[in-house]
Amino acid sequence: MSDSTFSRLELDERGVAWLTLVRPEVHNAFDDRLIAELNAHLERLHDAAHHGEIRAVVLGSEGKSFSAGADLGWMKRMVEYDFDGNLADSRKLSALMHGLDTLPCPTLCRVQGAAFGGAVGLAACCDIVVASEKAKFCLSEVKIGLSPAVISPYVQRAIGPRQMRRYALSAEVMDAPTALALGLAHQVVAAEALDDAVATLLDTLLAGSPQAQRATKGLLAEVAREPDSKATREHTCRVISELRVSAEGQEGLASFFEKRRPAWTNESDNRVAENKAAEPRS
Repeated sequence: MSDSTFSRLELDERGVAWLTLVRPEVHNAFDDRLIAELNAHLERLHDAAHHGEIRAVVLGSEGKSFSAGADLGWMKRMVEYDFDGNLADSRKLSALMHGLDTLPCPTLCRVQGAAFGGAVGLAACCDIVVASEKAKFCLSEVKIGLSPAVISPYVQRAIGPRQMRRYALSAEVMDAPTALALGLAHQVVAAEALDDAVATLLDTLLAGSPQAQRATKGLLAEVAREPDSKATREHTCRVISELRVSAEGQEGLASFFEKRRPAWTNESDNRVAENKAAEPRS
């Protein structure tokens, strides 16, 4: 789909977008340049997902680390910024977290190794996190006199306020089983099984209705804001009613009663078949 200096965005034949950090030489640490690239990618992904052109997004990285957090060179430059400069810089990171968190389609985060600082926020913004048993997570900011401020809404939502207090204040390293127990990760697998686990989850996601998944993500965000307000209850009624009468909803119900696969899975299968048919044969 597009290549940039520090990241890569690719779209496969099933409509899955692979967003990959490609700075393995610095453990995929991010700076203002990488943040700008990711924000540009996310803007494109929002538009494509809204129009149903993308079924899911996988966020990952090259090398042994998922991301070491902030790049040292970037941190040195930030020391020279005044308050307004720091505020502008922080708003760009905030836009990245918000953009990832609000993508209309399902998002899956592949964590193969260390995820420190802001990288914990990237994981927390994704719908599903699959981690290698070698993965480690750390809200390391207080150790250098800072705070996990911009990522705090997303990480606290994932692990809860009580656990957030502990790990944000202590900067302890969470191993993969701890991240799983806290709710930061959804699945932990052996390092060699990580790609297979991602593939299995993608197959499961692609079996769902694209329209229903977009509607459900929006619905859950609304429910989280006001769980039991009259407006939220009315919104939930409208969402299910709109889905029931939609073409995709009607197809889903018909396929269920007729004991066949729904059209959107057939379309995905057809794309794969067409892609394989186009491959050169030995």
